[in-house]
Amino acid sequence: MTEPPAVEQRCYRHADREAYISCQRCERLICPDCMRDASVGFQCPECVAEGSKSVRAPRTVVGGAISMRAGAVSMALLGLNVVVFLLQKLTEGNVNSVFQWGAMQGFAVAGGDYWRLLTAAFLHVGILHIAFNMYALYLFGPFVERALGTTRFVIAYLTMAISSSVFVYWLTDPQVATIGASGAVFGLFGLALVLLVRLRQDVRGLLVLLALNAFISLQGNISWQGHLGGFVTGVLLGAALAYAPRERRTAVHVAAFGLTWLFIVVAVVARTLQLS
Repeated sequence: MTEPPAVEQRCYRHADREAYISCQRCERLICPDCMRDASVGFQCPECVAEGSKSVRAPRTVVGGAISMRAGAVSMALLGLNVVVFLLQKLTEGNVNSVFQWGAMQGFAVAGGDYWRLLTAAFLHVGILHIAFNMYALYLFGPFVERALGTTRFVIAYLTMAISSSVFVYWLTDPQVATIGASGAVFGLFGLALVLLVRLRQDVRGLLVLLALNAFISLQGNISWQGHLGGFVTGVLLGAALAYAPRERRTAVHVAAFGLTWLFIVVAVVARTLQLS
């Protein structure tokens, strides 16, 4: 008595290949090239792709997208500041060179040079000035960037830089030129402080650093106004970003940035009208 011939088993994706293993999810036969490791057995490529859609992408502590190049933006900002400083040195000796490069000055802004609110944050007067600011950016920038995610970090840095200039606009003699990334750097201090508290980390070292810098800010020709503006903005943004309810996180973040920029616009318009 002869037995009936065995039914050939073929991969559902490759009809010309034999298959003896079934996908653990859909139970269709798959060949070795289509086998994907699963927690138990193997799955086919389609089931693996379908399953990955239901897996929530990891997020930072404030809900930002995790970047594989965390710290890249901080280093880019650092590099940009250094390049601008080197270009400044080409005009060294010219008293008006810093002003021409885009220093923050009240009467100039009131006259329509609103771009100075941002450009001043990328200018420095000497080696020690830029060295301190870039070292602080190197230390705190990557940490804040990892916590916020690239997009939120870029928006926050630019917002703190401009908000710092707004404080200078209001609190400094409009004839005095002010430059430096320290306003944005103090904003990073404020953000880092809130994030560390949120993560329940030891903040004593940062508090000592802040106290030291607060003392230095009151000496000589240092712009305490810019430092204050950056720090206050950093703390307020940090509180909104770090403590927003998970289910309304995006809406709260958008509102926080929106309100901050509303303050910036209103403050600039009001001061401009006053000086005009």
